[in-house]
Amino acid sequence: MSHTVGKKTPLVDGAQKVTGRAVYIDDIVLPGKVMLIGKILRSPFAHAKIKKIDYSKAKKLKGVYAIATAEDSDNRFGVLPITKDETAFAIDKVTFIGDQIAAVAATDEETAIKALDLIQVEYEELPPILKPEKSLAPISHPDQKIQPWSKYEGNIFKTVNQSFGNVEKALKKSSVVKNGKFSFNGVTHAFTEPMGVIASYGSDKKLTVWSSTQVPHYLHRALAEVMEMPMHRIKVIRPYVGGGFGGKSDPFPHEMAAAILSKKTGKPVKILFDRDEVFISNHGRHPTKTEMQMSATKDGEFTSLEIDALIDGGAWGSFGVITTYYNGVLSLGPYKIKNFNYNGNRVYTNKPASGAMRGHGAVNSRFAVETLIDEIAEDIDFDPCDLRIQNAYEPNSTTANGFRITSCGIKECIEKVKIASGWDKKFKQMPYGKGIGIGCGFYISGSALPINWERMPQSTVHVKIDFDGGVTVHSLAAEIGQGSDTVLAQCVGEVLKCDMSRIRIYSKNTDTAPIDLGSYSSRVTFMAGLAAKRAAEKIKKQILNAASKIMASPIENLELKNDRITELKTKSSISFNEAVREALHDSGALHGKGHYQAPNLNPGLPRVDELRGKESEKGAPMGGSHKGAAAGLSPSYSMGAYVCQLEVDAETGLVNVEKVWAAHDCGKALNPLAVEGQIEGCIHMGLGQALMESFDYNRNTGRIENPNFLDYRCIPPTMMPDVDVFMIESGDPEGPFGAKEAGEGPILPILPAVANAIYDAVGIRLRNLPMTPEKIISAIAKKK
Repeated sequence: MSHTVGKKTPLVDGAQKVTGRAVYIDDIVLPGKVMLIGKILRSPFAHAKIKKIDYSKAKKLKGVYAIATAEDSDNRFGVLPITKDETAFAIDKVTFIGDQIAAVAATDEETAIKALDLIQVEYEELPPILKPEKSLAPISHPDQKIQPWSKYEGNIFKTVNQSFGNVEKALKKSSVVKNGKFSFNGVTHAFTEPMGVIASYGSDKKLTVWSSTQVPHYLHRALAEVMEMPMHRIKVIRPYVGGGFGGKSDPFPHEMAAAILSKKTGKPVKILFDRDEVFISNHGRHPTKTEMQMSATKDGEFTSLEIDALIDGGAWGSFGVITTYYNGVLSLGPYKIKNFNYNGNRVYTNKPASGAMRGHGAVNSRFAVETLIDEIAEDIDFDPCDLRIQNAYEPNSTTANGFRITSCGIKECIEKVKIASGWDKKFKQMPYGKGIGIGCGFYISGSALPINWERMPQSTVHVKIDFDGGVTVHSLAAEIGQGSDTVLAQCVGEVLKCDMSRIRIYSKNTDTAPIDLGSYSSRVTFMAGLAAKRAAEKIKKQILNAASKIMASPIENLELKNDRITELKTKSSISFNEAVREALHDSGALHGKGHYQAPNLNPGLPRVDELRGKESEKGAPMGGSHKGAAAGLSPSYSMGAYVCQLEVDAETGLVNVEKVWAAHDCGKALNPLAVEGQIEGCIHMGLGQALMESFDYNRNTGRIENPNFLDYRCIPPTMMPDVDVFMIESGDPEGPFGAKEAGEGPILPILPAVANAIYDAVGIRLRNLPMTPEKIISAIAKKK
């Protein structure tokens, strides 16, 4: 029987948050120190050469301590080591409206803003490249190159071409071929807490940085490069984070600017964004144009899939290499498709960079795939649910490109929502204006290949027990509101069978926490959870050894349960604390270290056999040897299926989503309360992209036209439908206690489910997101 795992558990940091005691960036006041306020001067042009910067007047303003520009650091950085194209400040030219030119540190915000107004910048405007199609064309002059380091012609950032099987041969055997052109506007994360950072360079020549970040480790690395300091002289602290969703998973120029200003002044510097600055920084979902073709036999067997994606990356690389691959390869599940062609181009444009956002790289292509599946089903007279079940993967399968699928509950997900929604009595049988639709999803549980190709573990957890009997867990896995601290506590508590009140999590400080790569790619539960479980198992052995001495009984006769150790034959027992005190006699403190590294990577990648744990040793080899084989490679994959019921007002085009039945295969719900919350949150976010959210640019200047929550529309609470959540537990053989991801994959099914339900309601297929009332009215009129 489970002790902590599988039980609805309030988040361990919940009380701090709801009582207002949680400390976020803007709450931090450093005692006994004058904290300066930093503000950033931004480019008014999307593309221009910087001819001259004159900050002499600003420097003389009373209350101004320092001004920083590219003169202070020209070192490049980026979250991916293979595409470092960012700098703290623009060098020689600006590449989007909002690009950082300079930063001011002053006694207060008003003075800092006045100083920005006094900085004079002489520009030479260049024609901005705003349409991604233009970035594909060869350039005729070097000034047209947005990032000169790019090895491709034109302004292409990354090209991916992959082919598996024989699509041409498959098409000849197919009874139905469906194709379509899809377009997706960019969307942003809309997290509650704006970005913020505090940097303090002390008299000891050490740098401390507090940042609202998802990736303390990658920020730590970037700071070392930009500041030209060894990592041991830099400390990164992550306070409470008010949401991220991928938007805080890069190291950012403003973090570098704060560090540079603090070093120049010798005083702490705080930079806190207002909302329009958050929008300017963006790093949201990529605007994408996708052409897709899918084929099947008359018996309902999927035979081929072809994708051509043009991805607008904005001015920087960010996670773009990964994005380019994911737009293709993550479309290969959860269905058996043996023949596959993918051509993807991510291009530079003179816009704020796009980056990682919940369901990174998979959301847009999934919408297109699930739409075409419904069109195929209609052509061959198949029920859409049954067609998906027929083509779904089984456990212990391998995709056409070599992804190893371990656990797989997709069929159970589809069957669950089909029955729960009353699908058979509703599909194609509801009155005009009412409809029901299905969509499925497939996502990774962490990337098997770390961003930095090293032998270092992807996650390490230290567990310590001292004289007080408390269990201290040290990890750098970033708690950003998703409940990762609680998951770590549960994994440790499940092994040690102790009360959760004993366990305390320290996951904020790079000085005290061991390596963890951060909260992105849905990696924390799987990777950090396994590391915590392994660390706790080492501590458990020490406790049982001590109990064995006290009770004069072999370890195999002892059971650790509910804060006590019981001798199974005699039923005598001692307390958890008694055993700990005995163990401390020989050691002074009990220590356990656990780590995680993905198992058996393909031969082209570094071998990590000696780092593998028992769970990983059971796994089959991962990945193929083709170019890009590691992109999308994961130790396990989550699956999901949603049915959406809605009503469309044919006169106004308004969509009212009434009910969603959501089934997600999370392997094992370590904390059902948190998993349920993640699924509901994904549905809310997905409905926003499906129906109203759009990151709008002026087509002539590249200026963001809706950089606030009045003009950028998110789903209000009144539009959130009733949701029935079903957690399908397939029990992954390698996940911690069988668990896999549940934080990003649940966003994938809702977008196509809405589109397919709209078709069932009013008979129109929409291929452009968001599906606004104007588009719906226009499509209905065109159909008539």
